[in-house]
Amino acid sequence: MKLATLRNHHRDGQLVVVSRDLQRMRAVPECATLQAALDQWDAMAPVLQRVADELAAGQGPFEAFRPGACAAPLPRAYQWADGSAYLNHVELVRRARGADMPEELRREPLMYQGGSDDFLGATDPIEAADEAFGIDLEAEVIVITGDVPIGCSAEAALGRVRLVGLANDVTLRHLVPPEIAKGFGFLQSKPATALSPVLATPDELGPHWRGGKLHLPLLSELNGERLGAPNAGVDMDFDFGRLIAHAARTRRLVAGTIVGSGTVSNRDPAAGVSCLAERRVREQLGGASALTPFLRSGDRVRIEMRAPAGPSLLGAIAPTVRAGVAACAPGRACAW
Repeated sequence: MKLATLRNHHRDGQLVVVSRDLQRMRAVPECATLQAALDQWDAMAPVLQRVADELAAGQGPFEAFRPGACAAPLPRAYQWADGSAYLNHVELVRRARGADMPEELRREPLMYQGGSDDFLGATDPIEAADEAFGIDLEAEVIVITGDVPIGCSAEAALGRVRLVGLANDVTLRHLVPPEIAKGFGFLQSKPATALSPVLATPDELGPHWRGGKLHLPLLSELNGERLGAPNAGVDMDFDFGRLIAHAARTRRLVAGTIVGSGTVSNRDPAAGVSCLAERRVREQLGGASALTPFLRSGDRVRIEMRAPAGPSLLGAIAPTVRAGVAACAPGRACAW
């Protein structure tokens, strides 16, 4: 089944079940929000699946699915732990800032804890106070977990995956080096992350979900031109079982925890890139005199995954960049 969240008067929105082809949707009175469904997954999953089956069969009431009316499936979450499972990306980006690749990063995942209080909807603008911050997209795969116990094995962790989706983990590249130099991780360099409008249960993904990886190309576009389509199941050095187990090594993860793969990256240059930093590094290595600029105000980003010869699998993350505008200037109302 596929799930989304419509905006309404409540900041956590209204949970809806979405048809497989992303054309129809229906709210479920028994469960108002996605977090409520995750908290009672064993009881609610059959109810939600029944609605999904009815939508597939053309039975019962429905509304047209409207991605632009959607918030993030989880507008706010208890936890957002983002890994960096594609070592090719890690090596290239570290090289760009003159940092070595420590050997321990090849043995266990790199992971940071991001801000989970305000996820962007798929069409919400990417906002930054200044283009000079170096605004970058990062296309990746995410999973939403159920409750995960301390010390959970990687194999058992895969059984705790409830939903799969996509994310644009926006990064302000020029703020990263000074933050990292302080030795205490990301904060200002990681603004709000956007989620795909739809999340899917692993069984909905069929043979494309196997071994804790989503084996499909992840397409990234900028202003209608392709940046890349690396396969998310290729060159993923740590699968989602490893990533979840890493996060749960010393603490429990509660239902609704979001775990990210990090920027999808293939070693084959023909696959293209999922972020501008990686393109810039490759340009540097190729001797280019001018590098691709980071995102500018008015730029249009699109991140999407499609099944072979099929429609969009999870809907598109399709924001416009809005730079140079203070989100909460004096005298301006800040609405959710």
